Amino acid sequence: MAALETIRVKFGVLITVLIAVALLSFIIDPNTLQSVSSSMSSKYDVGEIDGKAISYVDFQADVDKYSAINEIMSGSTAKDEQMHAAIRETAWQALVDKYLFVKNANKGGIYVGKEEMSDIIAGNIESPVFTQNPMFFDENGVFSTAKVREFLDYMETDQTGRLQLYWNYLVETAKTQEYYTKYMSLFTQADFANALMLTNEVADANNTFNVEFVMVPFGYAKDSTVVVSDSEIKAYYNAHKKFFKQQASRDIEYVVFEVVPSAEDIAAANQALADVYEQFATTDNMKAFLLANSDRQYDNRWYKAGELNTVAKVVNDYAFGDNASVSEVLTSGNTFYAVRVVEEAMVPESLYVKYAPANSDDVDSALEAAEPIWITQTAGFEDVMTAKKNTTVTVNGLTFQVLDTKDPVAKKRVAVLEKAAIAGKETVNSYYSKANTFATKTAGKYENFKKACEEENVYAHPVNKMLESANRLGAIENTKEVTRWAFDAKKGTASNIITVDNNYFIIAALKGIHEEGYTPVEEAARTIETTLYSQKLGDKKALEVAEKIEGLTSMEAIAEALGTTVSTKDGVAFGSDNVRALDPTFVGAASVAETGKIYGPVAGGIGVYVYKVTDRETGAFFTEDDAKARDAQMVQYTTQMVLPVMMDDADVKDNRARFY
Repeated sequence: MAALETIRVKFGVLITVLIAVALLSFIIDPNTLQSVSSSMSSKYDVGEIDGKAISYVDFQADVDKYSAINEIMSGSTAKDEQMHAAIRETAWQALVDKYLFVKNANKGGIYVGKEEMSDIIAGNIESPVFTQNPMFFDENGVFSTAKVREFLDYMETDQTGRLQLYWNYLVETAKTQEYYTKYMSLFTQADFANALMLTNEVADANNTFNVEFVMVPFGYAKDSTVVVSDSEIKAYYNAHKKFFKQQASRDIEYVVFEVVPSAEDIAAANQALADVYEQFATTDNMKAFLLANSDRQYDNRWYKAGELNTVAKVVNDYAFGDNASVSEVLTSGNTFYAVRVVEEAMVPESLYVKYAPANSDDVDSALEAAEPIWITQTAGFEDVMTAKKNTTVTVNGLTFQVLDTKDPVAKKRVAVLEKAAIAGKETVNSYYSKANTFATKTAGKYENFKKACEEENVYAHPVNKMLESANRLGAIENTKEVTRWAFDAKKGTASNIITVDNNYFIIAALKGIHEEGYTPVEEAARTIETTLYSQKLGDKKALEVAEKIEGLTSMEAIAEALGTTVSTKDGVAFGSDNVRALDPTFVGAASVAETGKIYGPVAGGIGVYVYKVTDRETGAFFTEDDAKARDAQMVQYTTQMVLPVMMDDADVKDNRARFY
C-alpha cells in the first residue's frame, strides 16, 4: 500500500482527474470524437470501430478499469457525471487507438517492439508517460530508472493487483503515444515548404490593391418576378447533397409535472432548521454537526466577499456585512439558512512555495531540491494559505515552504446551516396523480396527447431534432430516459410517466423521426429556395444596373446614375483583416482586375458592384517567418485531421449516447 500512497502524495493537489486524456491531448484534437456518428450498429453495442463491434458489457469493463486507474492516481472515486463522462471518453479513445489507429499504423509498416518499449521505460527513448511522471522522480526531481525498479519491486508484493493495473496502463499509454509520434512524424517531415514556395507565398500575401467601387444593395428584398421552381430546388439539392447530411434525431413534445414543496413542506424545513439552530450557534465541532444536520457540509474554505453568492445572496450579504458572528434564520426561495462566521484573516490569493512529502527521510533536503511553484487555494490544503512568508507548514502529508505571498485579501471561513424544503410523500403523490390522469387520457397516442393538453390546460413543450446524446429538456437535467424512449418509440405514440430525479413526472409524445443520412429535399427546400432566390435576385439587379450605367466612363457618373456615392478601400489583400468586411465575390473579382479599368456589374451576396482598381502595391508586412508560422499551423492541422479521417473512412459508429 505504500506505493499507492506514494502515487497520491507525489501527484498531490496538482494531479488531473484524467491523465490518460491529457497525455494525448497535444496530438489529438479533444473535440475529435464529438463528430462521430451515433447510429446504431446493434441494440446491445456501444459502437463499431473498423468492423469491430464493441458490446456494452465489454465497454463497461473498460470503463471500470479506467475508473480504478483514476482512483489509484487521485485517491478518490469519480464523484460527478462530468468525471464519469471523461473516464468513458478515455475508454473509448483507447479502443479507437487499438482497433483503428494502431491497426492502420501497422499497415503502414509502423511498429513498436519489445526492445523499443524497454528503452522507453528506461528513459533511453523519452516518453512523458515515464520521464514526466513524478512517481519516477528522484530527490532532485529528475527521472530515475531506480525509482522505476523500486515501483516494480513494490508491484511484486502488492496483493491487490492495483499496482499491476496501473503499470499496465502506463505501458500501454506509452506504447500508443509512440505510435502517434512515429506516424505523425511522417507528416511533419514530408509536409514542408522549399525556398521557392516560401518566396512565392510571401510575394502573394504582400500583393495589395486599392479599389474604388459603387455598391447597390439588394439584400433579400421581395420581388414577385423572381421565382424559384421545384425542379431548380431539386437540382441544387442533388448537386450539393453532401451539405445536407444529418444525424439521427427526433421531434417530440412533452408535458412536465414538477413536484413543488407544499406550504406544509416549507414549514417543516423551517422547523427542522430551528430545531438545531442553538446547537449550530454553539458547537465546537462544526464539521461533524453539519454532516449530521445540514444539506451543506463544512468545506473549510477561505471566502472573500461575493463568493458566497453561489450559495445564496442572503448568505453572502450576512457573512460580509456588519453583523453578529451568527445570523438569525435567513430565507431564499424554499431554502432556509443560518450563517456563522468561524474565522477571519488576511489571506493571500496565491503563495510561492516548495513542497515535499512530509514523510521524506530528509524533508529539508527534499524541499531544497524541489522546484518552486505558485499555488492557489485548493480543497484539503486550505490551511496552507495562512502560512507566513519564510515559514513551513505541513498539511495532509505534504510539507510546504512558503517563499512569497501575493495579493492578501480579507477573507472568512463561514459555516452554513442549510435546510431545503423537500416535497413530502403526500405532495409527491398528488403530483403523480395529476400526471397519471394525463397519461391515462393519452392512451399511448400522440393525437390523444394533444387533446389531453387542451382538456387539462397543460403546455406541451416542443423539442425539434433532439439528438440521441441529449440529456436534458430545457432546465431539466438527467432526462436520458426520455431520450431513450424517443429513439425506441414509433412515430405518433406517447410515453408512460417517466420520473426524473423524483422531482419531475414527464409524459412525452413522438411527433417526428429523422433518420441518419441526408435531410429530405422537402425539409431542405426552404433553405435552398432562399439561396437560389438571392442568386437570381442578384443577377436581375446586375442587369438593371448594367442598363442604367451603359455608356458611362467614370466612377462618379456611374455613382450619380445609381443614386449613390463612390467608396474606396486601400491595401486589400487576401488573408488580411480588411477583407472580412467586404463581399468575397467582389474581392475575388477585383483581385484579378486590370488596373485603371472599370468592371461590373458583379452580383455579390448582398449587393451589386461596379469597381475600378486604381493601384497595386507590393508591401512587406508579411514576412518569411510569417509564412513559416502559417505553414507550421497547416502541418499541425493536418496531423490533427489524421484520426478523424481514419474514423470517417472506417465508418466508426459511436452509440454510447444510447447507454449513458
